[in-house]
Amino acid sequence: MSKRKAPQETLNEGITDFLIELANYERNVNRAIHKYNAYRKAASVIAKYPQKIKSGAEAKKLVQDGVGAKIAEKISEFLTTGKLRKLEKIRSDDTSSSINFLTRVTGIGPAAARKFYDEGVRNLEDLKKIEHKLNHHQQIGLKYFEEFEKRIPRAQMQKMETLILKELDVVDPEYIGTICGSYRRGAESSGDIDILLTHPDFTSQSEKQPKLLHAVVDHLESIGFITDTLSKGDTKFMAYSEGSVLLRCAVLHEYTIRHC
Repeated sequence: MSKRKAPQETLNEGITDFLIELANYERNVNRAIHKYNAYRKAASVIAKYPQKIKSGAEAKKLVQDGVGAKIAEKISEFLTTGKLRKLEKIRSDDTSSSINFLTRVTGIGPAAARKFYDEGVRNLEDLKKIEHKLNHHQQIGLKYFEEFEKRIPRAQMQKMETLILKELDVVDPEYIGTICGSYRRGAESSGDIDILLTHPDFTSQSEKQPKLLHAVVDHLESIGFITDTLSKGDTKFMAYSEGSVLLRCAVLHEYTIRHC
């Protein structure tokens, strides 16, 4: 799953940014998934709010839509002071800031981040010193960390879409590829490329057919488009492609793709 920074494309990005930061803290440091979900839900509601929130009272009107009273109070504090005491305290705490940072490396979850922290790892340089202890996914995440922090401009996404669809046709003209996620929703930038594939030989009644996905993967590797593989299953695949872009691909039957 993507760990790229969220795009700042909403009217209330300051609020949504601090909510996501608090959500990550609750998940990564406190392992409080219920609070993580609450902050994420609030951020999602506010991101869709069509107007710029100008006061705490206005923020509290969103309580019934997913912003709880305590979160509304934090929004009020942020709008009044331009900062949040809880967040300032979290950022100044070495344990919290280090664990949160380590989880930004693809392949390192909260448990692994805590383990590395307890072993004295605080930053990328420390991670590089113990690279031999990292699993394959984590090594790839470390290798592409800086690239993965960047957003992919829509123009680049369009070029990659053209290339991918062209190569699908080379493998088998009956493949239908759809680029989903934020790109499909018209965003100006994306965190990664999500591709859904359909093929007439793969339906809701058919057995798993790994060859349908593997044929595409093998071809993209043969032309140098795929540079590092993270995972490869019967119906799903994840890898880094040229330009250090995270590529996720899944073969789905026709009904699923029409309703994604």
